[in-house]
Amino acid sequence: MAVQHYPSVPELVLSARQLAAHRPELASLREVGASRAGRPLHLLSIGHRPRAVLVVAGAHANEPAGGSTLLHLAERALRDPRLRGDTSWHFLLCADPDGASLHRTPAPRTLLDYHRHFFRPAGPEQPEWSPSVLPPDRLPPETRALTAVIDELRPYLQVSLHGTDLGGSWIQLTKDIPGLAEPFVKSAAELHIPVETGASDAAGWPVSGPGVHVLPRPGTDAAYPSLPEDARRTTWHRPHRYGGRTAIIEVPMWASDLVDDPQTHPTPTLRSEE
Repeated sequence: MAVQHYPSVPELVLSARQLAAHRPELASLREVGASRAGRPLHLLSIGHRPRAVLVVAGAHANEPAGGSTLLHLAERALRDPRLRGDTSWHFLLCADPDGASLHRTPAPRTLLDYHRHFFRPAGPEQPEWSPSVLPPDRLPPETRALTAVIDELRPYLQVSLHGTDLGGSWIQLTKDIPGLAEPFVKSAAELHIPVETGASDAAGWPVSGPGVHVLPRPGTDAAYPSLPEDARRTTWHRPHRYGGRTAIIEVPMWASDLVDDPQTHPTPTLRSEE
């Protein structure tokens, strides 16, 4: 019996190449840049409409769930003509192939397995975050490739696929998407994934629904402890130049129902009193 695992970058490229070969009139695969170590960055495109959605996987090397999710979305876009009615779909298979090669936990059975060969680059080396801490002339090539794709496609929506080791699912938005919370919560319930209502990554952010957090606007008094850098300089905000927005989707590798409990801790001061 084959062991279930998160696909490696070569496996993602092979699957994308097969999808493109199956429907060459609709799909194409091309290189859009190279990593610091010379590994190619691949973009799978489906459909020909000018309005575009860009899906990005692999921005964080230690969050491998995005690759398999990306392939599933690409297969759906190729199979269902309704999804291509007014939109073309573009999939950056892995934004950080160098990092992915260093995080070697393709089929972790436990949290210990997951951390045995753990790798996550520092902020200045992360494709999405480097513009928030580095000047333009020092940006890594992965960031420049992603930025160039955004500038070329001008997506009305960028979807960045992220993950967490333990917890639940939640969404971060650079601009609100009214009505998103209802289908999100319904989908999570159908898949038995808890919705994380108090994600530390979005501490103090405005909430538009359960598990849906909106990046605070400049000049607001909203708490901002989870983003010490200037998030408005990241690639998440690049689509704003063209009237778009970004949704950052977080999913857990191991789910815990505790994260969707909205009740106050029964003894919140107990630890401080000890």
